[in-house]
Amino acid sequence: MSLGTLERSAPPFFKQGPSSLSKLALYSALALFLMVADARFHLTGALRQAVATVIYPVQWLMLQPVEFIAQGSGYFRSLKTAQEDADAARKQMVLISQRALQSEQLMQENLHLRQLLDLRTRLETPAQAAQVLYDTADPYTRRVVVDQGRTAGVELGAPVLDEKGVLGQVTRVHPFVSEVTLLIDRDQAIAVLNIRTGTRGVAYGDPVAGHAGGMELRFMPANADVLEGDLLTTSGVDGVYPPGLPVAKVVRVERRADSAFARIYCAPIAGVQGARHVMLLKPVAEPMPERHEPVAVSPGKKGDRK
Repeated sequence: MSLGTLERSAPPFFKQGPSSLSKLALYSALALFLMVADARFHLTGALRQAVATVIYPVQWLMLQPVEFIAQGSGYFRSLKTAQEDADAARKQMVLISQRALQSEQLMQENLHLRQLLDLRTRLETPAQAAQVLYDTADPYTRRVVVDQGRTAGVELGAPVLDEKGVLGQVTRVHPFVSEVTLLIDRDQAIAVLNIRTGTRGVAYGDPVAGHAGGMELRFMPANADVLEGDLLTTSGVDGVYPPGLPVAKVVRVERRADSAFARIYCAPIAGVQGARHVMLLKPVAEPMPERHEPVAVSPGKKGDRK
């Protein structure tokens, strides 16, 4: 070979085998043969099982991250759904509870109003209904404000009742509202009658919680016939309250040797702590006359007349 001349064929060291086309034809024929042989004679079934058995652990390990991600996403989706369902159920329970409380409150108000209407039909004194708006801001008194005033015909000193008994008395009248002093106010007093014995007395307000009840029957002799459970009603002698209205029940009687008077504590029958609907009566025009014992006249003065 002369210098400067390029060999057109590859040297023996770089010589390749069969051509690419020959390899393609060979491998295609081999593949076709294997497919036909496997389809007819099932030659590769055992080989497939062996290969599947060998690579199964590898497949299982490769699928674990995928399954973990799928299960984790499903868990979080189910947790979110459960939380949403729990929140919806809680809101529904709150709504149902509010409706139940409102229904119970309406039933109680209807019952109180029916009892007030029944009481109004049994009273001979003119009366009008009112609703308690709020308690007064003075912490040293026991008063409430009702939604009826001078324009509605409310009079100063008018007795105030609920469906159970006497609640208090109107002590201040405004054009559209009125203030009612409750029986348990320390400045309130009411003439009462013991139904069991027929004894009259005066009950005063006593808001001290330790004295059980909120009223005290004062100036009763230590030997007075008063027992726990006695019912006290209005006597009618004060010219304000009609007679026979329930006022209080005796809850405790204390008799001391060093005192001429008994300490008699009473509990109001009316709902002084939670009244909402009340009845306003017109004050009695004149108090009932007191009974007087006949005065004995000495025989020597019978004829001394002018």
